[in-house]
Amino acid sequence: MDYLAATKQKKYLMYISQNYSYAILRPLQSEILAHGGQVRWFLEGDNVTPDFLASDELSLTSIEQIKKWCPDVVFAPANIIPTFIPGLKVAIFHGFDAGKLNSKGQNDHFKIRGCFDLYCTQGPNTTHPFQQLEKKHDFFKVVETGWPTLDPFFNSNTKNQYINTNDPRKTLLICSTFSRKLSLAPKLYEQIKSFSEQGKWRILMQFHPKMPSELVAKYQALENNNLTFIETDNVLPLLQAADIMLCDTSSILLMFILQRKPVVTFCNQNPGRHLIDITDPDKVEAAIDYALTYPAQLMSDIDEFCQQLHPYHDGLSSQRVLAAANELLLTNPKLKAKPLNLIRNFKMRKKLNYWRW
Repeated sequence: MDYLAATKQKKYLMYISQNYSYAILRPLQSEILAHGGQVRWFLEGDNVTPDFLASDELSLTSIEQIKKWCPDVVFAPANIIPTFIPGLKVAIFHGFDAGKLNSKGQNDHFKIRGCFDLYCTQGPNTTHPFQQLEKKHDFFKVVETGWPTLDPFFNSNTKNQYINTNDPRKTLLICSTFSRKLSLAPKLYEQIKSFSEQGKWRILMQFHPKMPSELVAKYQALENNNLTFIETDNVLPLLQAADIMLCDTSSILLMFILQRKPVVTFCNQNPGRHLIDITDPDKVEAAIDYALTYPAQLMSDIDEFCQQLHPYHDGLSSQRVLAAANELLLTNPKLKAKPLNLIRNFKMRKKLNYWRW
């Protein structure tokens, strides 16, 4: 059966709570609309900006409206989603597994919270662990599809506003996660300030949306002809514009490395041969210079890593996600009931101010 054709006249809800989720789900939205489906957006909480909705994108503003519209499928790049809304719940992921560990030493990327019917995984190194969890729990399915977010990475021909063809310098992209324990931002300020003054590289900077405002302001004050601080809901053009990245344990480095470009990390929680990891702030500059030589062994290790992370370069991951969701919707396999999640659902009802049953 052509499960893409089954999209016609079906309803798909994009459930988001962060601005970066727009870029994650828009390639999937394009596929749905191209195959005759309907799309609505629901923006949960204060961390997502309604102004980022395009003029032709339609939204629902309450749980009551969601229930009335009654979506067939709900896509969410999040860890949790209310189970009391209608529709097949599909986890898309908001990033790659960067190896971050919680306070208990556990990797939250593989934590099952009982919210989803389908997990669409990005590549073998996440598919295999989720398949083991599928066997253990038996209330969800796992399909390896690739990540819709990256479709424009592999088929975009649009002009990139961050590329400056008049500047011959190499472009360094600096990104950081928001956790004070993991973030390079408070630890490498003096080094980055020096980089911005010496002008060896053209520097672009982008932080996680949850970065403390005082740190954001501190780095924004460094802006000059050598350094540009950027806030955006779509990081893909930034990644494409850079020759090299300086990062910490943020999952954005995994998106960057898929271009087969080197990444220098500072105190990465999960370092490997594919990264140049530095723990001494005074050695960061030398590491960047070394990475820009594109050493043969490093590039080979990067390629091997990327085959496990996300082996798809065809720009068709959105099609595979949509087909997988439609197949599960139409075949309706017998799965165990999801956990009641009484406490989590109570918290979600309180957050969304929804108490009807």
